[in-house]
Amino acid sequence: MKVYFDNAATTPVAEEVIQEVVEVMRHQYGNPSSIHQQGRDARSLVELSRKKIASCIGAQSSEIVFTAGGTEADNLALHAAVHDLGVKHIISSKLEHSAVYNSVKKYATQDVQVYFLNFSPAGEIDLHELEALLKSIEGKVLVSLMHVNNEIGTILPVERVSALCLQYNALFHSDTVQSIGHLPLNLTNTKIDFVTCSAHKLHGLKGTGFLYVSKKNKISAQIVGGGQERDIRGGTENVPGIVSMGKALSMSCAAMAVDAEKVKELKNYFYKELQEIGATVNGSYDAASPYILNVSLPKTASSSMLLFNLDIEGVAVSGGSACSSGSHLGSRVLKELGVDSETPAVRFSFSRYNTKEEVDFVVEKLKKICK
Repeated sequence: MKVYFDNAATTPVAEEVIQEVVEVMRHQYGNPSSIHQQGRDARSLVELSRKKIASCIGAQSSEIVFTAGGTEADNLALHAAVHDLGVKHIISSKLEHSAVYNSVKKYATQDVQVYFLNFSPAGEIDLHELEALLKSIEGKVLVSLMHVNNEIGTILPVERVSALCLQYNALFHSDTVQSIGHLPLNLTNTKIDFVTCSAHKLHGLKGTGFLYVSKKNKISAQIVGGGQERDIRGGTENVPGIVSMGKALSMSCAAMAVDAEKVKELKNYFYKELQEIGATVNGSYDAASPYILNVSLPKTASSSMLLFNLDIEGVAVSGGSACSSGSHLGSRVLKELGVDSETPAVRFSFSRYNTKEEVDFVVEKLKKICK
């Protein structure tokens, strides 16, 4: 048996998405910028996908800009805030995804004042400190905080952050890569200036994402080319990837409540079993996404090779963000939270395709490895 519990890193492509993408690749190969029939057909698919995506998040089609993924979308949002919208102060957190954290650090060397908020041991951002900073700072401010932490799953109360940003006239950017399609987000009701998404986190193809840009903000391209995406993102659109994202997000949004309840039950059952072998939660359990469970396990003779041993047993999991897995430095987020680096930490992340039988299989293997 093979079990994949690393869905926060990437998800298997949905069969329905595969079928639709294959048809597009086989028949709709035109360049969306071409004026002939094949080009117009491709353009129609791009715009239909844009409309689907916008309807899922309470946005307008014109506010969706296609990118090559979440990292590019995060970089574009931060670049636009500083270079187009006059931001001189960025408020963020050291728990952010590296796409944001490393970008924010870069701007700290370019005459932008950066503030990193404090957080609780569960990874919950100090909103009182956020309000105090917003009150005291003079000049244009960007708040950049992720909706769901990609390593520990802690959920940011985006409605409260949005209200604070509106009250103090600050811009708000949220990396929603781990939340869109999993948790409700209606941008008609919750005002956010920039929102980022990546198709491969919700059963679409890798290499495709989008940036939501509120219509009140006028931004310019970071990648300059032929004026695609309303001159915000140059380069020929990835039609199969865009179609995959529209299809995958539509499917996820349609089944969101049912899928979330199923995954929550699976997570609760799994954690109950893990507690019997001494697992403790990293971050918050109750205020976290049902799709992510990060735990520390007891240190044993074989625990230093836990991920490797699980892989040998057919279980795919991670110790932190896949984007940092090649650094061999451990999880930056868990270090910031003060998690004991001597105990093995594992991130289990789920999808709608996971089952109770898979959980039982993983628990059996863990009991064998951790004895």
